[in-house]
Amino acid sequence: MRILAQVAMVMALDKCIGCHTCSVTCKQTWTNRAGTEYVWFNNVETRPGQGYPRRYEDQQKWRGGWELNRAGRLKLKSGGRWQKLLGLFASPVQPELSDYYEPWTYDYENLINAPAGDDFPVARPRSLITGENTKIEWSANWDDDLGGSPEIGPHDPVVEKMRRDAEEKVKFEFDQTFMFYLPRICEHCLNPSCMASCPSGAIYKRTEDGIVLVDQDRCRGWRQCVTGCPYKKMYFNHRTGKAEKCTFCFPRVEVGIPTVCAETCVGRLRYIGIFLYDADRVTEAASVPDPQDLYEAQLDLMMDPNDPEVIRAARAEGIPEDWLDAARRSPVYAMAKELRVALPLHPEYRTMPMVWYVPPLSPIVDVLKDSGHDGEDAGNLFGAIDSLRIPVEYLAELFTAGDTDLVTGVLRKLAAMRAYMRNIALGDAPDEDIARAVGMSGRQIVQMYRLMAVAKYEERYVIPSAHLEDAHNLEEIGCSLDVEGGPGMGQTGVFGEASGRPMPIAIENFAALEARQRGDDPAGNRGTGRINLLNWDGRGAPRGLFPQRPDAGESRNAGMTDAAGQPGKGGDPGSADNRTGPGTGPDAGPGTGPDGGTPSGPGGRTGPPAPGGTGGTT
Repeated sequence: MRILAQVAMVMALDKCIGCHTCSVTCKQTWTNRAGTEYVWFNNVETRPGQGYPRRYEDQQKWRGGWELNRAGRLKLKSGGRWQKLLGLFASPVQPELSDYYEPWTYDYENLINAPAGDDFPVARPRSLITGENTKIEWSANWDDDLGGSPEIGPHDPVVEKMRRDAEEKVKFEFDQTFMFYLPRICEHCLNPSCMASCPSGAIYKRTEDGIVLVDQDRCRGWRQCVTGCPYKKMYFNHRTGKAEKCTFCFPRVEVGIPTVCAETCVGRLRYIGIFLYDADRVTEAASVPDPQDLYEAQLDLMMDPNDPEVIRAARAEGIPEDWLDAARRSPVYAMAKELRVALPLHPEYRTMPMVWYVPPLSPIVDVLKDSGHDGEDAGNLFGAIDSLRIPVEYLAELFTAGDTDLVTGVLRKLAAMRAYMRNIALGDAPDEDIARAVGMSGRQIVQMYRLMAVAKYEERYVIPSAHLEDAHNLEEIGCSLDVEGGPGMGQTGVFGEASGRPMPIAIENFAALEARQRGDDPAGNRGTGRINLLNWDGRGAPRGLFPQRPDAGESRNAGMTDAAGQPGKGGDPGSADNRTGPGTGPDAGPGTGPDGGTPSGPGGRTGPPAPGGTGGTT
């Protein structure tokens, strides 16, 4: 048993109002750059609907996720190592720009500079790809609130599957339909197929918290990850030639604060916490033959944080005590494992997703209210859940690989909570028969109500901070799936074991070194003997980029000293031997190297430089 921690999220879909605040704030934080105009790490879809990109759930076409081969072992739907090697320079099985949308702006200059006339000037849409005038035909939320559903709704892959199985058409007339909102981010799976698809091994799953990230330095733009991800949450930046994805706002999570999408959520529908899971059994759980057994198999991976044996194994893996305490208070563990009201999105992809959902009861409540029945009565709700087959089957195709019994059980628990808590709110005695009818106790009903209705900030987000003593470990790539027979790619590539050393994740990977890019003397370049041209925007002349000439003017050698310690006047600034000299500070010692004293030399730390040379430095 190898216990690891996994940061996870649960979303209560009944509380989503479809305002897209999470999408906008996420985009302003992470993808407001050139090349990412079409990229939405977080998007909110109206269901039934095609999703974003269009029909991403059609894995017969996109070949995402895992499947079992004839021997019962996991293999990528998009092909194994040899198939990927043969098609390394082409990735044809992936969404095109038309499946996303062609990003656009507007010709605002025409509004400003148009001559006076009888007609109002128009700002025409202009493509951000070609720069030409374009016609807007699709976007990330084009079918929001069932917009255009009579024409495009039947093309929802889930609706098509239901139609094939039941030979019954899902109604899309507005007086006979149902809808709900589905926010989506990267699932940060326990068994990520995008990571196993990458020929460069640039995608890795952090050992300390399970967040899946892309090493921008190692990515070579093969785009195999776009094909491999069944949720299509891998994006290709056409400007940088790199893959990008949701980062679970890891800089925020590391200091104990929630993701941007969760922080700004108007409906307060998101819960963040951690699971403790057995990493040694991930492949076994993902390999169960029946897709409808994957939900229970994934639940079995989630270990009880109160079990002494689990605690002992977690401590042996170096998990800190405050992380163990956070696991015991985790709202995601309570909703997924203890109360069993949260379900994974498309478990049949066998990726073991870590963003779970509480399915919505509102479509069924709305039907009862519209028909004149009491939408809070337990008997009415239980009967409606059993009779309204189409909404239940649709939810089952999303969350349980088609197992309607699991969805019905969750919806009955939510209905029982509504009826049980209404009695308490009206001053009546709690009806324990309602709780027993769904296999719960009154205490569990109250706990579920507390979590889903009145939980405060610190109850919805139980996020332990990263430890200072682990700071350097956080810089290095460590894949929790790099085990014998596991699908991890941290040390494995299509060209064999250890094909390339994992590169450390650094801040510059996320375009944060503004000063380094624009300074005439980029920080950290002294003494390295090389300049990183990727971090230079062409402004100024970074020191070391061009060799010094003996006849260089004063501007070239400004700020430098000659052998006599005087400012350079165009002569030779002096060699390393000319720059040696004793320090002059109170603890100065004689210089021993090109820059004076060393930490091991007499005197230790030194004061300011002496005339004719520099003081020793540590």
